[in-house]
Amino acid sequence: MKITPYISKELHKDLRQEYVKYAKIIPLARLLNVKIPSKWYRRIVGGLEIICGIALTFIPHRRIKQVANWILLSLMIGAIYLHWAVDDKLERSAPALVFFFMLTCRLVVEWQIQRQAKADAIKPPVKPAATGSAHSHIPANKLAKSE
Repeated sequence: MKITPYISKELHKDLRQEYVKYAKIIPLARLLNVKIPSKWYRRIVGGLEIICGIALTFIPHRRIKQVANWILLSLMIGAIYLHWAVDDKLERSAPALVFFFMLTCRLVVEWQIQRQAKADAIKPPVKPAATGSAHSHIPANKLAKSE
């Protein structure tokens, strides 16, 4: 919807108006004293969201998913900041907050999976029990009495 009006003309028009406000207060642009056209800012953010969403959904390579996750997480932090800076209502900033928490949870789960995989790789393999009697888990003195 940020890129094209084909999905919803009203929402696209609303987003275009909002991005005019956002483009004026982008922190890095203000710091560098650069003016970024709102049209290009909106298109770049929308394009990155689409590309990273496709990468998270369809590309099986773990490293690419992590990079896409970090890019989207950065975009959401920026969006939350911009919503706060222009004093938007919660209804306007809620989607950015929800996606921020979802992406953060995905990142934490991915870190846990990687940590578990490393722990499994380091752990020495379990040796099988000694071969012999079917009662190898029973102490020898009790085994003699039962037989």
